[in-house]
Amino acid sequence: MKYNRLGHTGLYVSEICLGTMTFAGTSNSGIWAAIGNLDQKAASEIVGRAVAAGVNFIDTADVYSAGQSETLTGQAIKELGIVRSDIVLATKCYSRMGAGPNDMGASRGHIMDAVAKSLERLQTDHIDLYQIHATDLVTPVEETMRALEDLTRQGMVRYFGCSNWPAWRVMKAQGIAGKHGWNRMETLQAYYSIAGRDLERELVPMLEDQTMGLMVWSPLAGGFLSGKYSKDGGGPNDARRVTFDFPPVDKEKSWPIIDAMRDIAKAHGVSVARVALAWLLAKPFVTTVIIGARTVAQLDDNLEAPGLTLTADDLARLDAVSALAAEYPGWMVARQNTGRVPAPKA
Repeated sequence: MKYNRLGHTGLYVSEICLGTMTFAGTSNSGIWAAIGNLDQKAASEIVGRAVAAGVNFIDTADVYSAGQSETLTGQAIKELGIVRSDIVLATKCYSRMGAGPNDMGASRGHIMDAVAKSLERLQTDHIDLYQIHATDLVTPVEETMRALEDLTRQGMVRYFGCSNWPAWRVMKAQGIAGKHGWNRMETLQAYYSIAGRDLERELVPMLEDQTMGLMVWSPLAGGFLSGKYSKDGGGPNDARRVTFDFPPVDKEKSWPIIDAMRDIAKAHGVSVARVALAWLLAKPFVTTVIIGARTVAQLDDNLEAPGLTLTADDLARLDAVSALAAEYPGWMVARQNTGRVPAPKA
């Protein structure tokens, strides 16, 4: 297993991160049932297998199965006797956790309430990486950043980041942190896959400029890139996308991508899913790829992705077939910088 530096910190995390969205979903838990319904025994087995393979990074969220995912994750760590300092534990807050008007969001009040409950469910005294799960269009960014700063000073949180934020908002947060001498955002957790490369437009340049870590969620586009689906409508009847077709994918554009991955997978003697993950891991701005397995077999296949080295021709073919359409101002920036020698990075 390879370990990458997390953002601008001195902390190193495995390039495969274990996601726990598949933990605890029940038949009456809405979308979580479609994503996964692993009980404690299965969750502990998944955690144990991942850690044995060198994974030291586990990501969860309070909203996953209404807190039950955190509960199963914390219990798995305890049952397996995993030394707390041997893992980097990440969780998130923002989503609705109750019926009250203040039971969601990135306000100081909700963050303080949420972190205390997450610590209890996870059976730990600190969270290594605490992330704001969504863009809050109500709470001022400065209020959110001050709350996160206070949590780090109190030792409840060691680093913090965000998920699903636009680039301008992350930069605003970094500017506020710099102005006050506070700790800064170290990570962005974002959707990225070979079928969904939108973050390359604005977010990737921002991440590189700010030396922030990128945690990729849904690297297989909700299972669509697993190789189990075909253009003629073929696919498993019990798959997640049958009942929860998310994240959005331009399927017509994606079929040629999947065809290319099938050819490459066949040439290497591996699964299509492993090719999709290896393509992401080849990107220098990707810190870690979050995998959420429903079975040990799925987990084992995903854990092999770091061992697959795609050739230059493989990568060129995949980059070309999945390329983003030109968009303003990107095409104008490229045009006006033709022939200009880029300044070296500081």
